[in-house]
Amino acid sequence: MGKYTVALDCMGGDNAPIEPVKGAVMALKSDPDLNLILTGPEDEIRRIFNENGGGENADRVTFQNTTEVIETAEMPTKAIMKKKDSSLVVAMNLVKHDSADAFVSAGSTGAVLVGGQTIIGRIPGVKRAPLAPLIPTEKGVSLLIDCGANMDSKPINLLQFARMGSIYMNKIMKIDNPKVAIVNVGAEEEKGNMLVKETFPQLKALPGINFIGSIEARDITAGYADVIVCDAFVGNVILKMYEGVGITFFHLIKKAYLKNLKTKLGAALTISSLKEELKKFDPSKYGGAPMLGLKKLVVKTHGSSKAQEFSTSILQCKEFKEQKISETVAEMI
Repeated sequence: MGKYTVALDCMGGDNAPIEPVKGAVMALKSDPDLNLILTGPEDEIRRIFNENGGGENADRVTFQNTTEVIETAEMPTKAIMKKKDSSLVVAMNLVKHDSADAFVSAGSTGAVLVGGQTIIGRIPGVKRAPLAPLIPTEKGVSLLIDCGANMDSKPINLLQFARMGSIYMNKIMKIDNPKVAIVNVGAEEEKGNMLVKETFPQLKALPGINFIGSIEARDITAGYADVIVCDAFVGNVILKMYEGVGITFFHLIKKAYLKNLKTKLGAALTISSLKEELKKFDPSKYGGAPMLGLKKLVVKTHGSSKAQEFSTSILQCKEFKEQKISETVAEMI
């Protein structure tokens, strides 16, 4: 594995700049091939970096001072155009001009999406660039594509999502001939809204992907498909429902275990194995969602990300570069 450089937007997210910088320190300690460019107010970021033990790896870090921050409530297009010295725009431009291999941020999703398309740019032939997070399933993980970038998609977009998702799961997750399914309200081919009905036969005839048909939402968690194809409206609903059910499930388990002495004794006997299983649903384990179809790698992490998730998001960029995902997508599209 070779050296790689990641530009980290240290002012993006609910916990900026402390958690992004702490995550940067963790990532540097984990991988000696990693170099980082940290964008944000230099004095503050440098102080946090040193206070959290980053000094020993300071030779692999560049601090890029910026004076502006794009807030979540701002109009993305206007913010990207107006705030040229924001931590997000500066970091993206570093990637655009080859000073970094990848960009990571927990900032405004809209700004990341707009910046990805207008600053980094789409691969020629790619109509839309989707967000594609890994979601936990009973069998491991599946790729949900799209989950937030394109609310109103056309069949050609979903066909390209299927291709890009297959490449990602094959190259990054090492799954041979990944199974691709389209989200639907039933298993029958004739079911679905207009978009699904138009896309289904085209996916069925698309060479180079292992299309297994429709998948209902209840079957996603079982891991029946490796790539879950849908428009961003549907994908975002699935993702948010996933998160909500997970939180509720944890609360119910805790409530049941603390009900009485008998359940507390049961908890003492099973808690270690239960914790091990529940780790599969820890988002920090999987990092952020890559924005596929761009000329360079853009990774969007959760707005509430803590240090561990930032670290994972940074480190996942190495495999993306080594496997030449963008180049492979360009060849196939």
